[in-house]
Amino acid sequence: MNAEMVLERVAHGGYVVGRLDGKVVFTTGGLPGEMVRVEITDRGARFDRGWVTEVLKAAPGRVVEPCPIARRCGGCDWQHADAATQLQLKTAVVAEQLQRLAGIAWEGEVEAVPGGLLDWRTRVRYAVDDDGTVGLRARRSHDIVALPEQGCLIAAPGPTVAELEAAAEPGVDLEVTVADGGVTLTSGRRVTGPDPVRQHVLGRTYAVAATGFWQVHPAAAETLTRAVLDGLRPEPGERAMDLYCGVGLFAGALAGAGCMVLGVEAGRGAVELARHNVPEGEFLALPVERADRKMPSWADLIVLDPPRKGAGAAVVRAVAAREPRAIAYVACDPAALARDLRTFAEAGYEPVSIRGFDLFPMTHHIECVAILHPAS
Repeated sequence: MNAEMVLERVAHGGYVVGRLDGKVVFTTGGLPGEMVRVEITDRGARFDRGWVTEVLKAAPGRVVEPCPIARRCGGCDWQHADAATQLQLKTAVVAEQLQRLAGIAWEGEVEAVPGGLLDWRTRVRYAVDDDGTVGLRARRSHDIVALPEQGCLIAAPGPTVAELEAAAEPGVDLEVTVADGGVTLTSGRRVTGPDPVRQHVLGRTYAVAATGFWQVHPAAAETLTRAVLDGLRPEPGERAMDLYCGVGLFAGALAGAGCMVLGVEAGRGAVELARHNVPEGEFLALPVERADRKMPSWADLIVLDPPRKGAGAAVVRAVAAREPRAIAYVACDPAALARDLRTFAEAGYEPVSIRGFDLFPMTHHIECVAILHPAS
């Protein structure tokens, strides 16, 4: 079914909301204020999904997508929007989520980082079909969209498409990691290039497993670390915790500021690297949700950088119970951030600042850093 409608507002997840006969349609490929023709792709009881097949009246921020597979590939959401419009869309999403889920009236703006819209993603997982063709998953599908001749335009400079196909194994995902020390390709158990890789942030070198977690934008690790340090203002001798610490990025920054640091991370491999990266810190290889009794009963500062689903009420209450003077919450999903901030408010902590960063250009993803203090 194709129908005409006016798109109203941006929604979390890379959608723009429209209505057909009063029913909400979460639409891909549009911008707020546009008149479009939409094909309904999924029907539900409360809302439908659709994608724009024709733009009848374009918004001022619309541009031609630079990538020829942008409309089919699931990797990008906003290639049809210029840089300023992307920031406006993401700002609106953060503000809406904070207001709706936490009752917080946020008046900030999502901040751009150096590097532009393309050539930034340092970690990419490519899908490989049974014939060895390398591509990316289609939107909301397991189908594989073959890479164009120029490759993925948001990927950091690295292997060509021909080099990717030469390294690929049919039916096995191929991961590419571009780090400070070179490029690593991982296909199943076959690794070509350094592993672990090296990353440099604020004077400290971090070893990271080639397929382990690290921020994918080259400016992200330093941007987030500076935001955490600026917000917490650590003092020498303070006791700090880094929860969901990974390989110790924030633990290293806090140790560098003279703090006594405890890191907690579920992944044993990541903890081994964290102990190497931050030898002056202590680390527990436990899920944060199960580490409460192993952690000290108090701390001056706590950083938490949970996965996309957020920390959850139990972890939030455990953090607040230690009565830190300041908390830094690093979030890759504004909805999860808002839910956890609501719980923090119930536990006596309120945000004194919330910053958003566009560390995933062309996509709907946003990174935020909230600094919390005890409620006055």
